[in-house]
Amino acid sequence: MQDIDLLVQPRWLIPVQPEGLVLEHHAMAVRDGRIVAVLPADEAVRQYRPAQSVELPDHALLPGFVNLHTHAAMSLMRGLADDLPLMRWLNEHIWPAEAAAVSEAYVADGTRLACAEFIRSGQTCFNDMYFFPETAADVINETGMRAGLGLIVIDFPTVYASDADDYLHKALAAHDRLKGAPHIHPVLAPHGPYTVSDAPLRKLRAYANELGLPIHMHVHETADEVQGQLAATGQRPLERLEALDLLDSDFIAVHMTQLTDDEIARVARYGMHVAHCPQSNLKLASGFCPVAKLLDAGVNVGIGTDGAASNNDLDLLDEMRTAAMLAKAVAGQPSAVAAPRALTMATMGGARALGIADEIGSLEAGKAADFIAIDLSDISTQPVYNPIAQIVYSAARHQITDTFVGGRALMRRRQLLTVDGDAAVASAARWQETLRTFMAHDRRDTA
Repeated sequence: MQDIDLLVQPRWLIPVQPEGLVLEHHAMAVRDGRIVAVLPADEAVRQYRPAQSVELPDHALLPGFVNLHTHAAMSLMRGLADDLPLMRWLNEHIWPAEAAAVSEAYVADGTRLACAEFIRSGQTCFNDMYFFPETAADVINETGMRAGLGLIVIDFPTVYASDADDYLHKALAAHDRLKGAPHIHPVLAPHGPYTVSDAPLRKLRAYANELGLPIHMHVHETADEVQGQLAATGQRPLERLEALDLLDSDFIAVHMTQLTDDEIARVARYGMHVAHCPQSNLKLASGFCPVAKLLDAGVNVGIGTDGAASNNDLDLLDEMRTAAMLAKAVAGQPSAVAAPRALTMATMGGARALGIADEIGSLEAGKAADFIAIDLSDISTQPVYNPIAQIVYSAARHQITDTFVGGRALMRRRQLLTVDGDAAVASAARWQETLRTFMAHDRRDTA
């Protein structure tokens, strides 16, 4: 018998690759944080001697969800300004609040609160875009999660940097500090076409090529963005980015609600990736990403929650359901984005976009043991005819009982093990008072 660290025995094992496959009464063997084998449970018991066994008789085991777009620290602004269009939401509420409150301490506490929610929602990896990325990295390492860490670039001054060159300098310094960290994957993160000018975007392309980093950017988020770029540059955003040589197979375009058929073909031709954030787009009335058309064109699509300030939660399981349902309505086809494809988007889609699909996104021998367990014995998911469909269309995040990253338990039986949830909530309450005070002063100043 071979000694291993962990043997997991669920009722159903869903490897995601091949898409739609469900294995019953199989087990997964883990050693040194990696998957050794996926095999029938009776064979596993004969072949392996585990230091720890996890038996999950009512559960489905699947890869951890990969949240392809979020702003983790903005969890502290959840519910701060609701029911507003994007630019009014940003200009009148979010950006002024950030100027008043954001600091390294704010980012640490906000990221910690988000990580607690991510873990409880079955997310093992997230792709972030926010200020003070090195501070966020410290928290991510502390919690044991995996992340694509955005090195943000904007033209205008914030509490983090003074101008585009300062952002770029800090991005490179953060990359140098973080490269080689096992769970941190730096990503260049220009905010959007309307907040970053041509010169820094050209520099970002050169850095991406030199350092081998993805680029993560809001693109074609709203009709106003597209019209604004046309008025300012004479080009639609994608057309401008193409002229700047920014588009390539390392580019992750977020939202993409305003696309022509020619633009979809362009996205496919460059091998770009799309981060689809359906609930944020719905809440801000930004539009509908043509997911089915993108998939039909061969484009890789992942799913993101966006930040809790615009969603207002970080529940990727629920986001996956919304993505599947909305795609059917937009395409006018009930077969568009079937349940297995939605699950692929929520796992392998994000992993491919971040360039780490050889490491995470599916349960296969040799990959990191990043996985979650969902209890399907709940009344709301009985009876179980098809576990994948049940997860996509019926399950809720309270049914996610276990979250592991690299073979390490971050949550067992719904108990957080690497984040103090009570302390995170207490910190959120303190920041709420800070923001409430700012908002009260701001209302008096503008009255």
